[in-house]
Amino acid sequence: MPALTGREALDLLDAHLEALWDTADAALPPKPPGLATEEDELIHWALDRLRNIPREPKDAFGREVGTLLAEFRSRRSPWNAAALRLLDDTYTFVATGPRQHKDWAHDVHAVLHRTVTDPRGWVRLDWDRANPARRTVPAYPFDPPDPAELPARLYPLEAEAAVAALAVMAEEWQGEPAPVRSRPDRNDLLADARLLLDRYGPGARYWTNATAAASDPAPDFLASGLQDTAHHCFHTHEYIAGLDIFEDLGVIAVNDEEVGLFWSFGAY
Repeated sequence: MPALTGREALDLLDAHLEALWDTADAALPPKPPGLATEEDELIHWALDRLRNIPREPKDAFGREVGTLLAEFRSRRSPWNAAALRLLDDTYTFVATGPRQHKDWAHDVHAVLHRTVTDPRGWVRLDWDRANPARRTVPAYPFDPPDPAELPARLYPLEAEAAVAALAVMAEEWQGEPAPVRSRPDRNDLLADARLLLDRYGPGARYWTNATAAASDPAPDFLASGLQDTAHHCFHTHEYIAGLDIFEDLGVIAVNDEEVGLFWSFGAY
């Protein structure tokens, strides 16, 4: 089998690092078969770092691989770096899928159920990708309506309101000590949110489940923050493994080629 290079090689190494992170399995090889190392500086750097991480104890190995995976993804593209800076520290779901249907609600449904991958191979943030809860609720932590019913739970957003909604997803739902509106890096957070949505182009359309947009497509998400954002629920009401999900805020971006989902959850 010829050695993989370019995007295929980066995708292969990303999947390998994620498997190591999920399982901390010392039996997995130090690199996936067919991966070329000498032609790509980023792959060479990541594999060198991986070789120097002790395989025992397993929990420490898993943490170190998770840190390596995040840095590898950040170095891979500015979009990845912005997603990780803005949203990797809160309970969020970030994923993009291809447009495959005339009705984009079907494409959104596919992303929520993880049946499609990012068309560009860029990062997804998904705490629950390997959660056993998905055996009970396949789209966990979502319980989305059927595609035919989905638009009725959403409201159109102007682009700048969508940017602000993504920025406040950096907040915690309960007991947030520093809302985005008052943070010294507020403008940096907004810049990362804008970079994420720039991916979908100037013709993108945006929707949200926040009921504040029912009468105004440009609600002030920064002023309200997460704690005062009413919404139509897309999350499951199932109580699984001691976790109760009680709030969610989502933004959907749609263009002719892709659908992007950005979702924040409150849970205890």
